[in-house]
Amino acid sequence: MRTAGSPSSGTVERVAGRPEILFPLFADLETLDGVGPKTAKLFAQLDVTHPRDLLFTLPHSVVDRTRRGSIREVAPPCTVTVEVEVGAHHPPSGRGRPYRVTVEDAETSFRLVFFHAREDWLRRQLPAGSRRVVSGKLELFDGIAEMIHPDHILRPEEAADIPRFEPVYPLTSGISQKAMWKATRAALTRAPELEEWIDNALKTREGWPDWHEAVAAAHGPQSAADLAPGAPARLRLAYDELFAHQLTLALARARLRRAKGVVTEGTGRMQARLRTVLPYAPTGAQDRAMVEIAADMAAPLRMNRLLQGDVGAGKTLVAVMALAIAVEAGGQGVMMAPTEILARQHLASIRPLAEAAGIVVELLTGRDKGAERAAKLAALAAGDIHVLLGTHAVFQKDVEFHDLRLAIIDEQHRFGVAQRMELGAKGRAVDILVMTATPIPRSLALAHYGDMDVSVLDEKPPGRRPVKTALVSSARMEEAIAHLADATSNGAQAYWVCPLVEESETVELTAATERFNALRARLGEGAVGLVHGQMPPAEKDAAMADFQAGRTRVLVATTVIEVGVDVPNASIMVIEGAEHFGLAQLHQLRGRVGRGAAASTCLLMHGGLLSDGARRRLSVMRETEDGFRIAEEDMAMRGAGDVLGTAQSGLPRFRVADMEAQAGLMATAQSDARALLTADPGLEGPRGQAARVLLYLMEQDRAIRLISVG
Repeated sequence: MRTAGSPSSGTVERVAGRPEILFPLFADLETLDGVGPKTAKLFAQLDVTHPRDLLFTLPHSVVDRTRRGSIREVAPPCTVTVEVEVGAHHPPSGRGRPYRVTVEDAETSFRLVFFHAREDWLRRQLPAGSRRVVSGKLELFDGIAEMIHPDHILRPEEAADIPRFEPVYPLTSGISQKAMWKATRAALTRAPELEEWIDNALKTREGWPDWHEAVAAAHGPQSAADLAPGAPARLRLAYDELFAHQLTLALARARLRRAKGVVTEGTGRMQARLRTVLPYAPTGAQDRAMVEIAADMAAPLRMNRLLQGDVGAGKTLVAVMALAIAVEAGGQGVMMAPTEILARQHLASIRPLAEAAGIVVELLTGRDKGAERAAKLAALAAGDIHVLLGTHAVFQKDVEFHDLRLAIIDEQHRFGVAQRMELGAKGRAVDILVMTATPIPRSLALAHYGDMDVSVLDEKPPGRRPVKTALVSSARMEEAIAHLADATSNGAQAYWVCPLVEESETVELTAATERFNALRARLGEGAVGLVHGQMPPAEKDAAMADFQAGRTRVLVATTVIEVGVDVPNASIMVIEGAEHFGLAQLHQLRGRVGRGAAASTCLLMHGGLLSDGARRRLSVMRETEDGFRIAEEDMAMRGAGDVLGTAQSGLPRFRVADMEAQAGLMATAQSDARALLTADPGLEGPRGQAARVLLYLMEQDRAIRLISVG
């Protein structure tokens, strides 16, 4: 292994255990030729603070600077590189006029044009009668060929410095292509030869170069094809990023699994009772998920599983069966929901099933106070409460279980990996099941939940009827309200979701109150309920309860509220200002109807002029109810960061890899990372040691900590 030369001066950012071979890449940027303190500050705007960052800042295009005999070989406007003899200088004829120099190539003459240039500098650069190689953009002005401010003016003997294909880099204010080129070349001299961390069979099959060769090739493209994401050098570097990320997640998973689990095997007695009270047989997907979860719980390793299902795919039943296993084995379960409304919703749907099986279920929220709370906590500590439902309040310090075996997180607020590890590190060998109702594209699931095993519910339970989705202009509001009045007078129930107003919750609230008053005037005083985020919890619950019991026919809601209620009789969903909602939100809202026997409708009401993005979103909603297809479309339109929420702590940022376009590469990286850790859990062998260097190179600090504590 060859060590790169150490930087001549400047400090190296110290990280415990970082291999010496990487020191030159983590030195100050100012140790590179031509980079001073001022330039280093400008580079920081590109998130470039070390030579290492420059290696992963790849060019996005190339300029063809192939040497030509004459400009007659090209068709302007274009970039051309040609050797010329310098002719006459023509200083500006007046203020604001350009300085021109006539030059002649092998076949014809043209002009070099300069604005605001000093004559003495130009005469030194371009002495009359000398030969120079010039390269720049050639354009025609009034039939005369001109090159304005050439990019390169060199003596013929220096012209070898001009690359045939010059890479074009992303820039920030104050950094020119020339400065970027110089800095990246300097960083490339620091790149060491590193031992191989990629599986040899995979590398050979894919035809990938060694790391050092890949970095050099990515920064020295020989054609536009070398810039494509599928070019071998770029694919290799993208894979390195994904592999380091998946190795971190695999280490987190291995650490959690090493933490000794408790074998939780059910007797099957309560599960059998639950099946007898179900109104329908579970789907194949539900049965498959139940088997996977039961096997995880019965193993001596801790479960860390994601249950991913589309709206209405029946996650609750799978959760109840898992909780029944914990109780059958003499333990307890806890289920955490992101909002109190959803926690109460879970109570309403789970308690009847649980009671039929002899399972004691209780709810704990921030509203429980004094003696009532104390009594619940005492019963929980004594083991008299089998299953606790609630918000994050269930994880407060004074909440103690008799024998907690299973924690279920209904994960609409989406914990990152670190938070899930914290929960798993509460000192008890708790099996963890995370549920999400948001269908997540495969690549995103691998990036965000790569440390988990995944069960997917991709079938709808029998009896879920398709929802008819229609687009209607808000100009037809009166017509829509008339249809609503007609349907509700015949026993139907409806949700009316008010427009999303990002600037102000107050404006949103005013719009909801106005819609509530207008519908009440039309449908009758007691027929319409209102729910919004600023209501006191008791009022919110009362409005929900009235709607669930059928006392109100229409529920007007703002977007602040989680409309996570399950009212099978509700068969109409009106979404006002639908063009302002994201695809995932629209899909979640539509999923609130179509749960009962009646045919259901979703009206997407929009303003007159739609942007292209809004039109595409609404069209996708009309075309499909498949949440996974909707999620892929959503990611294609918005990008990965926004699909999980921009403040997503667990979502990695890649410099080379593209999560949206390289899902297959991510899946390969995951299986490869898991295979490496199975064969070499401590990363002690030759490939394991090389992988450690990769983790330091990719700044996967958490992975490094996991190895050191492992």
